[in-house]
Amino acid sequence: MNAAAAMTTQADVNIRPEADREMAEIADYVLDYLIDSDEAYAIACYVLLDALGCAFLALSFPECTRLLGPFVEGTSVPLGARVPGTRYVLDPVKGAFDIGILIRWLDYNDTWLAAEWGHPSDNLGGILATADFVSRRNLAAGRAPLTMGNVLTAMIKAHELQGIMALENSFNRVGLDHVVLVKLATAAVATQLLGGGREEIVNAVSQVWVDGHSLRTYRHAPNTGPRKSWAAGDATSRGVRLALLAAGGEPGYPSALTAKRWGFYEVAFKGERFRTPRPYGSYVMENVLFKVAFPAEFHAQTAVECAFRLHPQVKGRIDGIERIVIATQESAVRIISKSGPLYNPADRDHCLQYMTAVGLIYGELTAGHYSDKVAADPAIDGLRERMEVVEEPRYSRDYLDPEKRSIANAVQVFFTDGSATERVEVEYPLGHRRRRAEALPLLLHKCRDNLSISLPPERTDALIGLCLDRERLSAMPANLFMELLVN
Repeated sequence: MNAAAAMTTQADVNIRPEADREMAEIADYVLDYLIDSDEAYAIACYVLLDALGCAFLALSFPECTRLLGPFVEGTSVPLGARVPGTRYVLDPVKGAFDIGILIRWLDYNDTWLAAEWGHPSDNLGGILATADFVSRRNLAAGRAPLTMGNVLTAMIKAHELQGIMALENSFNRVGLDHVVLVKLATAAVATQLLGGGREEIVNAVSQVWVDGHSLRTYRHAPNTGPRKSWAAGDATSRGVRLALLAAGGEPGYPSALTAKRWGFYEVAFKGERFRTPRPYGSYVMENVLFKVAFPAEFHAQTAVECAFRLHPQVKGRIDGIERIVIATQESAVRIISKSGPLYNPADRDHCLQYMTAVGLIYGELTAGHYSDKVAADPAIDGLRERMEVVEEPRYSRDYLDPEKRSIANAVQVFFTDGSATERVEVEYPLGHRRRRAEALPLLLHKCRDNLSISLPPERTDALIGLCLDRERLSAMPANLFMELLVN
């Protein structure tokens, strides 16, 4: 027998497997898990109100509003999704994009920090657009609309999916952006809102892993830019698009994660499988972090609080500062510690040194402090050049401790005359669960200020009152709620 005849032909075994366990667990949770946590629903109402406030604040920024509206000017979708603060009526995919970028634009909405980072209320772009669209479509066909109770439940479950996946799975360490988890959570809950069952949810989730995924390079030196402000809107809108496909009968890919050679794990995750250290429930909504007092990347929030406390001691001595030492967690060192030029507001609001310098000089930090005008103040870069950023191992350990989840920073200022301030340390930021009693009244003040930019006082008061009355809010049709937000 010659060598050619002796050769055997190998072929892939083409037997369609059961859905990967990780995808099946998501579908089962979305469809069957009963949220029985009063705390989760109460916090979800605050998250909704806070996210809408962030959206109305973002309407003041032309860089954001230029991205809003239909792809083709003048297009309107009669039963489409409304965009808060505007008169746009869009298909639910573009509606999700627009709502998503408004919520996320100023880096001021809620946050979740673990092995991966993210902003769970980013999913509200897809949830609100889908709920509005489905409700209006149902009413036109003589069926009942979705309620805001459905929306709140979808919010809790989207928060949970994104947050639990982030606990021990670091997408950033393989170069992928955290918005992949926004796409995942939105696709799962939007499919359910569209009427999909277990098979459709699994199919939608599988499409998420088959999709291309965003690189993190637009969040980091030397490429930091405004895409980081619309990336979550893009992800939540993509989640809606995949949900629409799956709800319309598009098949999925049951081993999208585990397939040999071609699956997500081997292609994009270094062969590792996802770890879920706790079952899906309502943990993330109960423990979510709010940005209460100022818009800043969350790893820097406590550094800015330290700077505010030190401001009275340094405001008249800026020229006499020799050096500033910032002790922080490993994550902050890795993602927001920067030297050199900062080219745009997106660059500045992800620079630990810039935010701390503004806090020391001005004693406050607003979205306006990231503008080119404020950044031209030579005192800011002068302080940045005198800063030393060091990792404090205890802060890094406590950051990952599930019983603490601290986000600690400490700041100390040293002067040329040999004197120094005390070392000011803040372990838990104002928006942390451990400081909820202190934070919630201030969060309402933030929401009122943001909403009143575009809404008259009586509408602002009515919206806040509605969102704080969970029973009344839950019973309201989603389409009627969205009507309250239209200008």
